[in-house]
Amino acid sequence: MNTLCSSAPLALSMGDPAGIGPEVIVKAFSMGAAHGCVVFGDARVIAQAAASLHFDPDTLRPSIARMDALDQCSHVPPGTIPVLQVPGIAPGSLHGLVPGQVDARAGAAAHAAIVHGAQVALRGEVAGLVTAPIHKEALHAAGVPFPGHTELLQHLCGGVPVRMMLANDELKTVLVTIHVSVRKAIDAITTEGVLQTIRITHSALQRWGLQSPRIAVAGLNPHAGEGGLFGDEELRIIAPALAQAQAEGILASGPYPPDTVFMQARNTSQRPGTYDVVVAMLHDHGLIPVKYLGLDAGVNVTLGLPFVRTSPDHGTAFDIAGLGVADPASLVSAITLARKLAGLNTKAKGAELSA
Repeated sequence: MNTLCSSAPLALSMGDPAGIGPEVIVKAFSMGAAHGCVVFGDARVIAQAAASLHFDPDTLRPSIARMDALDQCSHVPPGTIPVLQVPGIAPGSLHGLVPGQVDARAGAAAHAAIVHGAQVALRGEVAGLVTAPIHKEALHAAGVPFPGHTELLQHLCGGVPVRMMLANDELKTVLVTIHVSVRKAIDAITTEGVLQTIRITHSALQRWGLQSPRIAVAGLNPHAGEGGLFGDEELRIIAPALAQAQAEGILASGPYPPDTVFMQARNTSQRPGTYDVVVAMLHDHGLIPVKYLGLDAGVNVTLGLPFVRTSPDHGTAFDIAGLGVADPASLVSAITLARKLAGLNTKAKGAELSA
């Protein structure tokens, strides 16, 4: 029996079926890296992805087992990908999808898989949710009013405060603002928003085993405003949030120039990082440094949700969808981190119960 699956599987949403999500899912299973996961999506899409790939002679092509209930996963034999046919994705409804093209049907199916995965996670029936990439235009075409996973999952969890983290072995960064224009993002940066981001980051890292996480807060302007010469947001908005966080016993410091703080936080075998995580004001300020270190190891983590959620740090890669050349490394990293965080969260809950 698949012990992980029978006790606490990870839900793995298939992502946009016209992107590389189904392909990297199949590859992760063929490597043995997705053992204990259940795909939430469409069985035919995953089967087509498996059939289209070329495997080495020594690698068995995984078979597909369609399920209609989560508890059926304990009966799936080794070498088989369990796919929970999600309510809202009618069998055959995705026939004729063209890889790499925006399609409202694909957006609707990706949305349905995420919703069902989140609902199951909220009921505690899975250890966490790993989400394959979605396409924002396809979501919009399907009438989904959310620009990405983070906002959708926040809505599904009752509007709880959440933040986006991108992490790899060398660098972790958390964002104050995410999927809005830069012009709107600057207006959205408030003292309360920065403080809330610091609090969420501090609590998450504590749950992951860091008793006193070192949080560096990046500024917004060049040179972190240079004392007000290049903008006053650091003095007027960010510094008061830092002062309050420090008064609460949080080990946060800054604001630091955003063009150098990430180098100081980077942790390597040659030079340990000065900080455990960087809080960045803008989407690209925070994500470019992590992605520059390599997409293969980067993982997107949503902080603040009542369950573990991770995702690869790349998109649907429509330019290579259907070609069989997509790299599953980031998805494998997302699965690995989800398992780790779910285990740490379980231990933390146990400690609380015994205290």
